Amino acid sequence: MRPAADWKTQPETLFDSLISARARFGDKEILEDQDRKPLTYTGLIRAALVLGRKLAAMTQAGERVGVLLPSSMGVVVTFYGLHAYGRTPVMLNFTSGELNLKAALKAAGVKKVLTAKRFITQAKLEELVEALAQDAEIVWLDDVRKTIGFKDKLFGLAAGLAPERFRVKTDPQSAGVILFTSGSFGAPKGVMLTQANLVANCRQVGAHIDLKPEWVMFNPLPTFHCFGLTGGVLLPLVNGLKAFQYPSPLHAKQIVELLPQVKASILFATDTFLNQYARVASPDDFATLQFVVAGAEKVRDETHHLFNTRFGGLKLLEGYGATEAAPVVAVNHPDRNRPGTVGQLLPGMEFRLESVSGIEDGGRLYLRGPNVMAGYLSPEDPLKVEPLDGGWHDTGDIVDIDPDGYVAILGRVKRFAKIGGEMVSLTAVEGLASAVWPEARHAVVAIADARKGEKLVLVTDRKDADSGRLAEWARTHGAPELAVPKKIVKVAEVPVLGTGKTDYVAIQKMVEGEARAA
Repeated sequence: MRPAADWKTQPETLFDSLISARARFGDKEILEDQDRKPLTYTGLIRAALVLGRKLAAMTQAGERVGVLLPSSMGVVVTFYGLHAYGRTPVMLNFTSGELNLKAALKAAGVKKVLTAKRFITQAKLEELVEALAQDAEIVWLDDVRKTIGFKDKLFGLAAGLAPERFRVKTDPQSAGVILFTSGSFGAPKGVMLTQANLVANCRQVGAHIDLKPEWVMFNPLPTFHCFGLTGGVLLPLVNGLKAFQYPSPLHAKQIVELLPQVKASILFATDTFLNQYARVASPDDFATLQFVVAGAEKVRDETHHLFNTRFGGLKLLEGYGATEAAPVVAVNHPDRNRPGTVGQLLPGMEFRLESVSGIEDGGRLYLRGPNVMAGYLSPEDPLKVEPLDGGWHDTGDIVDIDPDGYVAILGRVKRFAKIGGEMVSLTAVEGLASAVWPEARHAVVAIADARKGEKLVLVTDRKDADSGRLAEWARTHGAPELAVPKKIVKVAEVPVLGTGKTDYVAIQKMVEGEARAA
């Protein structure tokens, strides 16, 4: 097997990293989706150059172009097609609603949005696209592909043989993608990741875990989420693995049936979705998997238990990332898996911890490294990027790092409440609820309280949840009484974002609305 590219090697552009991967791993099948018509490296390069040339004819050099597509071969070809001619993809979250999407278009200065009629029809997004058309031109890729003729195909044949002669040369430090943070705790922010950031992160992961080129990466996560884009698309392509794209993480039964059919080796997903897959899967469905990687949210004990007991100890590796870090920061290793942590930091990453008043263990995590973003888009000027002070990114996470370098996430700075002068981790309170009712989903928020400053509210889909059970568990296990929510809001479903993460913005609004109405 050829050695993995070192993350310390010369920075490379995204398109050139694709060309380099073909040279290292040979012209093998590298990309597939549910249509089951796989592309080789050459097929992908050729398709990207042909489509990219069409898109270049209707855009300006360096233009930011919106991409509104599900995980599929189409979105991968479009992404690389834009890069082949020096355009910047702006990945749009089609689950975030009209207001957030229009804000994203404005924040990034997007004039054109690329999408596909089949997707819009199947996802029932006609009204959304109609609304976006008021702010940007909608370009239907179906119509663009119909214009590809015999001369374009001849061009593709030549371009596939010597792509470095046809692609536009760009700077690795130029924009690789603009993504928007999930907005879990406020308005989404535009994140500018350079091409070098994205390629470096793929190399860092490849240096941390030995990824074998014969493996297949199964990606059900959307590419508007950095976990889905880097982990599910760029990482396998740069490291010689086949990348299988599936359009929605919600289709649990279809996904677990597909895994053995496509001989999936690695499955990427969030805890929410992995828990669902584990519940509907038989042991044979996961038989081809080498390991499973969970990120974007804390993995519940129940999910670990499902994998340990139902699937022969299939390794569930919890990791940690941030959109601003392209996104992988730390991840457990198949041979060094320490549940309760998110693993060790990737090679090349620097960190520092700053103490936080009222929080004794751990500190606020700051990161610097080749994968850390150029900066946030300026709210005042779409073309301006606000650089990081000294290259350091403030994650807003409170973490503890043990002597072996394993990182434990204690919570976010914004996910602590001050009750009676004491700091209480809302994440820890959610853990308390999960210990009592492991099969249910829980979220905890804090609202103002005249007597104690703030009070905890548990939002849960457990129909018979009551504070007495929580208090009893807390007493038995030595948890402080302050960590027991006195108010419980029962819901049919706990709101989640399109990525599967808990939607704390919606939950906070719901709880505060109920408090005002009371």
